[in-house]
Amino acid sequence: MRWWGWGTDDAAGVLPPAALPLLREELGVGGEVRGPVALDEVALAPVALGEPVLDRLRALAGVRTDRQARVLHAAGKGYVDLVRLRAGRPDGAPDAVVTPADPDGVAAVLALCAAERLAVVPFGGGTSVVGGLTPVREGFGGVVSLDLASLDALLRVDERSGTATVQAGVQGPELERLLGARGHTLGHFPQSFEYVSIGGCVATRSAGQASTGMGRIDALVTGLRCATPSGAWDLAARPASAAGPDLRELLMGSEGTLGVITEATLRVRPVPASDRYEAWMVPSFAAGVEALRELEQAGAAPDVARLSDADETRFSLALSGATDGTKGDLLGRYLGARGVEGGCLVVVGWLGDPDAISRRRERAGAALRRAGGAGLGAAAGRSWEHGRYHGPYLRDHLLDHGVMAETLETATTWENAFALHAAVADALRGALQARGTPALVGCHVSHLYPTGASLYFTVVAAAAPPGAEIEQWLAAKQAASDAIVAAGGTITHHHAVGTVHRQHVEPDLGGPVGVAMLRSVKAAVDPTGVLNPGKLLP
Repeated sequence: MRWWGWGTDDAAGVLPPAALPLLREELGVGGEVRGPVALDEVALAPVALGEPVLDRLRALAGVRTDRQARVLHAAGKGYVDLVRLRAGRPDGAPDAVVTPADPDGVAAVLALCAAERLAVVPFGGGTSVVGGLTPVREGFGGVVSLDLASLDALLRVDERSGTATVQAGVQGPELERLLGARGHTLGHFPQSFEYVSIGGCVATRSAGQASTGMGRIDALVTGLRCATPSGAWDLAARPASAAGPDLRELLMGSEGTLGVITEATLRVRPVPASDRYEAWMVPSFAAGVEALRELEQAGAAPDVARLSDADETRFSLALSGATDGTKGDLLGRYLGARGVEGGCLVVVGWLGDPDAISRRRERAGAALRRAGGAGLGAAAGRSWEHGRYHGPYLRDHLLDHGVMAETLETATTWENAFALHAAVADALRGALQARGTPALVGCHVSHLYPTGASLYFTVVAAAAPPGAEIEQWLAAKQAASDAIVAAGGTITHHHAVGTVHRQHVEPDLGGPVGVAMLRSVKAAVDPTGVLNPGKLLP
């Protein structure tokens, strides 16, 4: 992973040709290019740990204190993180990157850090977008980044039970390769799939792009093993239990504040025999939402179900070149003849047996046609599939050209979906317009539940001048977060809490009583408070 952005140099992709002209026309973005500073120009404080402590750490695990390792582990990949990194001023950096070879090594490192009052920031794939990796130094003798990359084994596949036990550091593509060799898949594909670790997914309650059909990560977990400063916390895999509250729920979403997940047992399934993706256009966001609600509540939703609002649809089609020239004329005539010109894009996908896919497609197609939709075919669906992980790469290019690009997400009931959609979009546009930077704000629904759905917003605007970019985004984020809470949405559907959402998380925890309960659990497992301080809790 590049220390200043997403991916690697040989997998960076290119900015679509239509992007800059569109952004210049709509947002007044200039042609100036702002690349990242050189690594040796990054402001980095001296290592705060003395050699005696480093030697004790070296006796337990691999230890790196070089500039590249410290900078790479200094932050995640949110907009604020990237602005700071690219400017050479990360908000702190760990003093050492420590890589244990096994779970016993993790436990030993935690014990040492608790004894020495060293803050520990667990590190999986480094993909947090909510400040989940930002070090906190106040009150501690130093900061250690606990990198779980060496815990990358597939330990067991239980064919009869349909589960796999894996170490927490294994990353998405490698796990799929290991499972695929046994004819199985986890089927968890977040946009960060190329780099995300399984432990990180569990610790942040992530949702994959096919989670409507495959399930969120928390629906796939049956057992967990965790190291804490107070000792091992082992929750054996069970299909179900009535033995008190399910403590797995405490670990899922705990973001490294209650312990370091070292192992997970997960539900897996046979690799699908076939898949099918296709796109539709419906006349309005409301029509699309109602069609998806109908399908979900009837138990007939596609495995992938993604509905863009009109603004996101317009922006996406323009960037793809689908509205240019002859191609654009043909698309416009086709949609106009079907009454959906200027409508909203729907992407649907199915995984499984070809006959079952055919039956499910027929039912979804009927619902979309009742909503006034027109099919765009499999080629458009495959185009989405092929570009499903491109968003973070695109953002790096936009940052180069002085464009602020960021996302946020929430979820609510079907009844409240339209009010929440309007409130958040208006808050984002208003906050940025007030700062003289009008924004393109798009939204899509991408995860369906019987009682409601997620709303995922993308914000694009001309970045403020160097030095003011973070203030610009934080003003917009604050307005959006306030709107989410006021309108009854969750402050985060799958990005997690980190530092970014912790001041708005109390309603999701049930108020002061819920916060106090969570603090009590942390005090029990982490009495010295060294585990990822400053995250999750208000």
